[in-house]
Amino acid sequence: MTASSAVDKTGALLINLGTPEAPEPGPVRRYLREFLSDPRVIDINPIGRWLLLNLIILPFRPARSAAAYRKVWTPKGSPLLVHGRELTAAVQRRLPDWEVRLAMRYGEPSLRDGLTALRAAGCDRIVAMPLYPQFASSSTGSTVEALYAEVGRHWNTPFVTVVPPFYEHPDFIEALAARGRPVLDDLDPEHVLFSFHGLPVRHVTKSAPSGCCRVDDECCARISIENQNCYRAQCFATARALATALGLETPDYTVSFQSRLGRTEWIKPYTDIVIEELGKRGVKRLAVFCPAFVADCLETLEEIGIAAAESFREAGGDRLELVPAVNATDRWADGVAAILQASEPPASRRQLPVVT
Repeated sequence: MTASSAVDKTGALLINLGTPEAPEPGPVRRYLREFLSDPRVIDINPIGRWLLLNLIILPFRPARSAAAYRKVWTPKGSPLLVHGRELTAAVQRRLPDWEVRLAMRYGEPSLRDGLTALRAAGCDRIVAMPLYPQFASSSTGSTVEALYAEVGRHWNTPFVTVVPPFYEHPDFIEALAARGRPVLDDLDPEHVLFSFHGLPVRHVTKSAPSGCCRVDDECCARISIENQNCYRAQCFATARALATALGLETPDYTVSFQSRLGRTEWIKPYTDIVIEELGKRGVKRLAVFCPAFVADCLETLEEIGIAAAESFREAGGDRLELVPAVNATDRWADGVAAILQASEPPASRRQLPVVT
């Protein structure tokens, strides 16, 4: 045994957004309060955010959200947490010399718990992987900010490397395509929809270096210096890469954005409107990917798999099939392990002598 083996260890922290502890109004309210109090999520003045949260959202939304969560809750708990744990275990098997932990930006297991566990295991080098394929200040930005704040609490701060957005990483795209091919073969869809989580337009324009962003398909047709941090442009890049992997031509698929809330303008086109229009146009079989999510959750299972499928039928369609997220599939676990290894930081500052 060597003295260095006890400390020369790399840790991996897989981070997702979070989930309530139970599908009931109380736990949902606590989760929403933490989530929506984040100034990167509701980016308005603090007084306005407090009034919106406490007078409009929290008195009414928890009960509605809890009812939706109950439709997708599993015997093991929240789908997002279940898939996160399974992915963590799968990556740990692929990286036996690492310590791999799961953390949530909001709720449990917390960032603090994840970092504490890695430090207790002797990890002085940590690779943090926010599990959001595309960059948004309200998800990636918030997570990185909170992660650095948590790291800064330690007197002996660990060396931390953050994996950048992987919106067109070959391992992610192939894992998505591998999930989709069996669904497309079975359904033989007349159209494919790539539905990404939406954002307020102001979030996207604030990411532009000049503060000017057209938020249109021409602007998002390629990644450039001007839009390299643009969530919408990265979503379109994911869609193009995935369409290529699946052999889809431009007329065969549409990109849209779901989950909009409130009266402010969100990035378009809107998923609910696109699905209704496709049904009215005569499309009978529709396959829907949700490539902004690496784990199935409320937004995929309930919003698309249940609610959108019903809306599609009401508009004249026959069958809407949700393509499952990459979750903890072997192809995605292989990809995560490879991405983590490629991001591993240099050796520890503590180079202890070998003791036999």
